[in-house]
Amino acid sequence: MDSATLLPLIGIPVVVIGFALRFNPLIVVVIAGLTTGLAVGMDFGMLLETFGEKFFNSRSLATFILILPVIGLLEYYGLKERAQAWIAKIASATSARILMIYFIGREGTAALGLMSLGGHAQTVRPLLAPMAEGAALNKYGELPLHIRDKIKAHAAACDNIAVFFGEDIFIAFGAVLLIDAFLKENGITNIEPLHIGLWAIPTAIAALIIHMFRLTRLDASLHRDVMAWRAQQEPEMKEVTK
Repeated sequence: MDSATLLPLIGIPVVVIGFALRFNPLIVVVIAGLTTGLAVGMDFGMLLETFGEKFFNSRSLATFILILPVIGLLEYYGLKERAQAWIAKIASATSARILMIYFIGREGTAALGLMSLGGHAQTVRPLLAPMAEGAALNKYGELPLHIRDKIKAHAAACDNIAVFFGEDIFIAFGAVLLIDAFLKENGITNIEPLHIGLWAIPTAIAALIIHMFRLTRLDASLHRDVMAWRAQQEPEMKEVTK
C-alpha cells in the first residue's frame, strides 16, 4: 500500500492528537477535515465549496460554521459563570434534578422533530454541564476534577440518550425513513413510517424510566465521592501542617 492511498486517513491522527491534548472538539474536527482535503489535493476554494454544499444539503455543518463562534463568544463573556451563579440561588436544585428536567424536555422535543433545540455544542457544554456542576458546588463547595468530569459525563449522556430514543418517534426523521426503505426493499411492505414511530414510543418511555432511576442515584453517588475525597484529603493536610 503506497503512501498516496493513506493520505485520506491523515485526519484520524489529527483527531486523536487533538482530543488527547484536550483541544475544543469542534475545532479539532474542522481542522481534521481541512487537513484531509488538502492532503488529497483539494485546493482551499474547493474545500470551502464542499463545506458549503454539505451545509446547505444537510445542515450538518451548522454546528461548526455558526454555533461555534457564538458559543465561544458567550463563554468568553462568562456564560458558564452566570449559569452556575443562577443555579446557586435555587436552594432545591441538585445535579440530578437539573439533568432530569433536561432529559424530559430533550426527549420530548426530539420526539417532535426539534433536534436542534439542544445538543452538546449549543446546550450541554455552555449551559447544562455548568448548571449541574454549579448545583454540586453550591452544596459541597470546591470539587476535585474527577467529580466535575463525572457530572459533565452525565450531562452529555442525558443529551445522547434522550435524542437517540426520542428522535425515532418523529416519523419524518431520517433513521425512520431508512428503516422503512430497508423493510420495503426486503419485501416487508405492510409497515409504514407511522407504525415505526408508534412502536418507538414504548422504547422511549422505557429509556426515560431507566434513566430517571439512574439519575435518582446520581446525587447519592456524588455525595459518596465527595466524602471519600475529603477523607483522603484530611491525612494529606495533616502531613502538610506538621
